[in-house]
This record gives sequence, C-alpha cells and structure tokens, in this order.
Amino acid sequence: MTGRRESPRVLLSAYQCGPGMGSVSQIGWEWYSRLARRVPVTLVTHVRNREALGRAGAPLPGSEVVYVDTEWFAGPLYRTAKKIFPRSEHAVFLVSSLDFFVYDRDAVKLLKRRGGTPWDVVHCPTPVTTAAPTRLARLGLPVVLGPLNSGLGLPEGFRSVMRADAGWLYPVRHFARVVDLLVGSTRGAARILVATKSTLAAIPARHRSRCESMLENAVELSRFTAAPWPDPPGNGRPLRVLFVGRLVPFKAVNYLLEAVARVAGEVQVELRVVGDGPMAAEWKGLAESLGLSSSVTFTGARSLDEVSAEMRACHVFVLPSVRESGGGVLLEAMASARPVAGVAFGGPAEIVDESVGRSLSAEGPEPLVAALAQLMRDVAADPEGWRRRGEEGRRRAESRFSWDAKVDEAVRLYERILGRKADS
Repeated sequence: MTGRRESPRVLLSAYQCGPGMGSVSQIGWEWYSRLARRVPVTLVTHVRNREALGRAGAPLPGSEVVYVDTEWFAGPLYRTAKKIFPRSEHAVFLVSSLDFFVYDRDAVKLLKRRGGTPWDVVHCPTPVTTAAPTRLARLGLPVVLGPLNSGLGLPEGFRSVMRADAGWLYPVRHFARVVDLLVGSTRGAARILVATKSTLAAIPARHRSRCESMLENAVELSRFTAAPWPDPPGNGRPLRVLFVGRLVPFKAVNYLLEAVARVAGEVQVELRVVGDGPMAAEWKGLAESLGLSSSVTFTGARSLDEVSAEMRACHVFVLPSVRESGGGVLLEAMASARPVAGVAFGGPAEIVDESVGRSLSAEGPEPLVAALAQLMRDVAADPEGWRRRGEEGRRRAESRFSWDAKVDEAVRLYERILGRKADS
C-alpha cells in the first residue's frame, strides 16, 4: 500500500446484526447498512441473522454477507440458559454469549480459507463489550474494536435489584480477560472505541493510548422527529410521563410507579409503560395495589414507529433503570425534542444533564423515588423550562448522536489509520 485509499474496504464483523432483533442487533444493522452506502463492505455475521437481514434486502448494493453457522452450539446453550434464568434476560444473554468464542474462531477459519485479504481494515462493532475478544487481528489487517460499552460495576444502593437480575453472575465476564490475553484482541487493535468512562477504565492502562471516545448508540433522526410539546400539564390536563424498555428487574419501573403514587393529589400524572418482559405481571399488580389503575397504562411491546409516536405524545421521558450501560432510548427521546431523566450511573450519566433533563440519584431506592417524585412536581410547575430542555435535547441529538454523524466519523478514522500505516 503506497497511500491512503479514498474508499477503505471494510471487513465488518457484527456477531449481532439485524433490524428489529434487539438493541445490539440494531446497532450491528445500522453500522452495516450505513457503511454500505459509503464504502465497500463485507459483513461477517452469525447465521441466525440471515432471515432478518434477507428481509431487509441484504446483501445490500456494494456489499457481501458471509454467514458463520454455530447453531449446533448456540441453540442448546440458549435453551439451557432460559431454563436456569427464567426471570433474568441479562443472565440468559451472559451465558448465551459464550457462543461468541466459537463464532469468532470459526469466522477466522472461514475468512482465511477464502484466500487473501481483500480488505483494508477490520471493524468489530458488536458485541459491544470487552468480554468478547476477537482473533480477527490474525488476518494481518488493522482492527477497530467497538464502540464498546462494558466495565460497568454494580450500583451499591441497589444490590437487591441486581440479585433479582442474577447480578452474582456478572463477575463471570472477567473470564474474558484471560481469553483476551491469549488471543491478543486488545493488544492487536489499531483503535479501541469506548463509550463510557467505565469502559475506558476496564481497558488495561498500557492500551489506553489507542482508545477514542464514541457512544455505542445513536439515533435515526428521520424516524424520531421533533414535534411541538403537548399542551402543558395543568387545568385538568395530566402530565404525560413515558417509559420505554424491557420489563426486567434492573429497569426498576417499580420505583417510577411508587413515585407516581407519591405525588397523587399534587400532580395529575398519566404514565405509559411501553415494553414487555418477565416483570410485566408483577409491576401491573403493583400499579393496581398502589391505586394507579386509572393513571398507568401498560401497552406491551411496540414497533419503532409506534415508540416514536409515543415519544411525541409525552411531556417527559423517564428511564429509572439502575444499571443501564447504554441508554439509546434516551437519545430517541431527545431526538423527539422531549426532556429526559435517567439515573446517574452508567450510560445515562454520560448523556443526561440539566440542559436536557435531569440526572437522578443512584444512592438507593428511597432517594431515587424521592427524585422521581420531585421531577414530576418540577415539570408540572415549570412546563416552559422543561419544554426548552427538550429543544436542547434535539439540538444535541442532531449535532452529536445521529447515526450518519457516527458512521462518517468512523470512515474518517479508517482513513487516518490507513494513512498512518502507509506513511510508516
């Protein structure tokens, strides 16, 4: 190679990749679909994604897709994890993720058998965790890892919540550090994109000079569009509060319900809970026992377009999750010009401030319920100020958090890496 290529040829390894298959799979799809518009791309991904990718038109023009089949291992592993952890989707995910090591091994073998390396750079955007080291540096090409979002500890004030979500299993991820030492994933990476301060701290100090900051999530601005605020609460109009997410223990919707009950008689609240999961029945029962049946609606799961409409209909979006590594749904609410509130721990701590909403206490259940209750009082008391927070959220989403901006930044990164390599 004698100089920098105008269009870097990218080998994109996205273990999870497919529209409508969950948040991490959506991240993989966004990287593939948007990179394919800009540069030549070969996507290597798990065979379980074939159907969803095919429905979406893959392989997209100017690209190819290579499928790696490890269902002989992944299928039984997933079914076993579901039996052991019926209430914890995150625990099922952690156990099922062991399949990645088999996938990655087979992907390297398959790509080597193809003969030659007709790419300039390798990019691995999913899984979004340091617990999934890759062997792809063995292809002899510069590797970009991430954006990664992991290394998040356990919130001290919410140990009981994390026990309900099989939090005791989280330290098992440290096994991946041993694998990383063996396969040289971090050691062999040209760049490591990190989403949070926790992720950066999880990278060994000797490798941090090759780290760059980039949130793992982004937002589709054409789907989540700005809309005028609803008529402000008061004079018989309720404060419309929205939650969107999986109904699993660490999402902590129970604290939001308790806060709505606490302000009853002060603020008329209409809460919509969008999503489904193993805690649905329990939290519906809690809402009924708190006397909230007429003010809380559980909608079940909704499509992205339906979620977008829900965002535009609310006054404020609240994510009471006590251990949220990402927080992409906050970006969607901000893109909809809605003020947001999230617990000051993990991903939301990187996204939410007083300019766009409110960062909520992470000290424990009672401080969090009190903060949620005060949030609703404040929005009802100063609707104009909170409307302006929503407008600032939209401006921030446009300038920093759109998918197109993120992928453009990545292409510039590839060119810098290849330019430095050529110069050397």
